[in-house]
Amino acid sequence: MANFNEHALEMSIMELFKDEGYTYVSGDQIHRERTEVLLTDDLKQYLYNRYVKDGITTSEVDSVILMLRNISGTIYEANKAVFKLLCDGFILNREDRTQKDLYIELIDFDTPENNIFKVVNQFEIEGVNNQLRIPDGIVFVNGIPVVVIELKNATNEEVDIVDGFNQLQTYKRDIPSLFYYNAFMITSDGINAKVGTITSDLD
Repeated sequence: MANFNEHALEMSIMELFKDEGYTYVSGDQIHRERTEVLLTDDLKQYLYNRYVKDGITTSEVDSVILMLRNISGTIYEANKAVFKLLCDGFILNREDRTQKDLYIELIDFDTPENNIFKVVNQFEIEGVNNQLRIPDGIVFVNGIPVVVIELKNATNEEVDIVDGFNQLQTYKRDIPSLFYYNAFMITSDGINAKVGTITSDLD
C-alpha cells in the first residue's frame, strides 16, 4: 500500500507538471550512460534551434556540452560556476575564426517557449563508488537538471519530509554531479513541502 501511495503521489506530481506544459518522460525511456546527468539531446536541440541563424556547427554545440560536462570542484564551486553560465551566458569562440564570437545563453529567459521543459521520474544515476540512486523527480530545462524532487508518503507515519530532506543529502553525497546544475531541491509528502538550495538546512 505504501509503495502504491508513494508512486501515486509521484505520478500526480508529474501530472501537475504536464498541466504546466512540461513534457513528462519516464527515466527508463531515456537512452544514456547512467553516469550522465545531462539530457544532451535536449541541449543540442535547443542550441541548434536557438542559434540556427548564426550557423552554429556540430562541433560548436559539442564544445558547449563538453564545457558543461567538465565543470568540476566541490558541489558548491561547480554549482556556482554553472549558474554564472546559466544566468550571464558566455562567449563561444567560433570554429571558423573569421566569424564573430557567439554569445550563448543556455536558457532563453526572454522567450520561455524557446526552452525545452521536461520532468522525469525513475531516472537512474550511477555515482560515487558505482552507487545507483533514483530521485523521485528531476526537472530539466534544455537538458540541464535544475530541480530535484524527493517525495515521501503522507499516509506512512514512519516517514515525513525530514526523511525526504535526509534523502536529498544522501544524493548530494552519492551522486554529486547531479547537484552541479541544481537550482532547487524540493521535498514533499503531498501535503507539506520544503524547498531549498544545495546549501540549505532543514529550516
